[in-house]
Amino acid sequence: MAEERFSDARLAFWAGLIGVLAGLAAAGVGFWLLRRPLPVPLTLEPPPTRTPVVWLVHVAGAVATPGVYPLPPGSRVQDAIAAAGGLLPDADAAALNLAARLDDGVRVWVPRKGAAEPPSGPTASGSIVTTPTVAPSFQVDINQADVTELDMLPGIGPALAKRIVEYRREHGPFQRVEDLLQVRGIGPAKLEQLRPYITVGTCSTAACP
Repeated sequence: MAEERFSDARLAFWAGLIGVLAGLAAAGVGFWLLRRPLPVPLTLEPPPTRTPVVWLVHVAGAVATPGVYPLPPGSRVQDAIAAAGGLLPDADAAALNLAARLDDGVRVWVPRKGAAEPPSGPTASGSIVTTPTVAPSFQVDINQADVTELDMLPGIGPALAKRIVEYRREHGPFQRVEDLLQVRGIGPAKLEQLRPYITVGTCSTAACP
């Protein structure tokens, strides 16, 4: 009987010890979990917007050297004209807004005195024109226009504009619009495309560029 009581006591001892150890283990796991740092949430940010280092601005019309020029952001019309070598003597400076702000990819048109002004596009300011062609309300005098001005016409690239100028120098000023058919590369269809955009002014052979 005493032996049975001793056996029961020993079992109770071991059961209690196991319970204590299990409790300590559970407490240790809980303590470790509480001390474990919480994960830091990741925040996705949009990539930074790249600002162009330079603007490319096309300066055309009555300037010393028409062409495309790199200008710093924030430039004005007067900066574009200065980059193109300044105004020609026959430039209509009164028609310009020299303080107008530029933007990347715009065209600055400098009209000649007595010539019609180009139309303003939806984002135009002063004489800044963003469209690469000429609207019907603005006509180019094919006896006065240079290669840059002729290049603005629809369907006329630099090569064809050069041919028109060369033909005019060799044969004299055009007498009528239909004379453009004598220029290689201009057919009836192209002439009809150009007709709303061009006019024929009077000038002497020496006066025509």
